[in-house]
Amino acid sequence: MQRLFSILFMILSLSSFSQKNDFIYLWPGKVPGEAKEKHAPGIDTLRKDGVLRINEITNPAMEVFLPDQKINTGAAVIICPGGGYSILAYDKEGTEIAAWLNKLGIAGFVLQYRVPNKKEGALQDAQRAIRIVLREAKRWNINAEKIGIMGFSAGGSLSARACTNFTRKTYSPVDETDSLQCKPAFAMLIYPAYLDQGPNFSLTPELTISREVPPMFLFQTADDPYGNSVLVMAGAMRNAKLPVELHLLPKGGHGYGLRPGNEAPETWPVLAEKWLKNVLKNKL
Repeated sequence: MQRLFSILFMILSLSSFSQKNDFIYLWPGKVPGEAKEKHAPGIDTLRKDGVLRINEITNPAMEVFLPDQKINTGAAVIICPGGGYSILAYDKEGTEIAAWLNKLGIAGFVLQYRVPNKKEGALQDAQRAIRIVLREAKRWNINAEKIGIMGFSAGGSLSARACTNFTRKTYSPVDETDSLQCKPAFAMLIYPAYLDQGPNFSLTPELTISREVPPMFLFQTADDPYGNSVLVMAGAMRNAKLPVELHLLPKGGHGYGLRPGNEAPETWPVLAEKWLKNVLKNKL
């Protein structure tokens, strides 16, 4: 019975990879630095807690969620689910976030970046994804100057890395797409992790803050074990006189996405929506 349940769960999970939304595969040939051959995403069927977890990506992709054109703002956000760089919490911190963005008239691109334990590959995937959305902006009715990124937990780390490493060539160009820039126009980091891995829990050295780093929205809770991440990032942004908005709630823990259960998932979307409207109107 347990085996049958696992098989049924896998079928239901894989059904989320339907043809309803477009999938854009990032790398036309060999994936940079990837030893394994491309294959379908691996699905974790062991934990039965209502979260679709992808535990292996060898063929990085984006799932495309476009808003109703009647409310389209022309903005787009690349969404990086979390999971400690080991898995992707694909629905809770990916597709459900895209649905929320669509209601705001914003296109969502859920990034299937490489896991497990491929941090450099994940950054390559994020940079390539930004370039592809920029390349296809006209096709999707997107304003090329309004392509942002957001992430949760490790996805927040990846988003921060994309915002601070956009001049670093992390892979050899594979086609003309790689001649395009890969700097996000804005970023939202929701309970990000790993931003404080410098000496004495200071900003992670990889996250170099230059005058070109885009505006950021930061949200976390004080009881989150990774809560220091937003504090050091906000401090670095403030010291550099860059636009940053920080919200720190007393309680809420980690890994809630938009799912109800405490005040945090009910609060951050309201604050982020207001911030986004200002960013898209160039008020920051």
